[in-house]
Amino acid sequence: MIFTGDGSLARHEFGIIDSFEENKWYDTYEPDKYNCISVDDYFIEEIIARYYKELTAIKTYFVISTQIGKGLDEAGVTIIPPESLGQFRDLIIKANSHLKSNELQILIKIISEAIGENKHLIHFGI
Repeated sequence: MIFTGDGSLARHEFGIIDSFEENKWYDTYEPDKYNCISVDDYFIEEIIARYYKELTAIKTYFVISTQIGKGLDEAGVTIIPPESLGQFRDLIIKANSHLKSNELQILIKIISEAIGENKHLIHFGI
């Protein structure tokens, strides 16, 4: 487990980008702007460890749409485009079937909302 400087557990933040801009750097930590929800690092680490191959098959962007990535940047900003959200949601649902996390359940709702609105999801790593 990773702890922050104040001794609390590290958290990942996920939110919906209302108006995505191509070629814009999303490098400023603004969880309030995207109405982010927090997920404990423990759960993200478990997902990475158990589902690494599936997670890294998901097309994402790192900070800007021209930097194509795979999976989540644990310590940076990841943008998950609408076309990848179904695959990401399916993975989180699968992981939560054994983790039984309320935080992951809320994440599933946020992903579903983004899918319904055809919007990008932003992830701020630890």
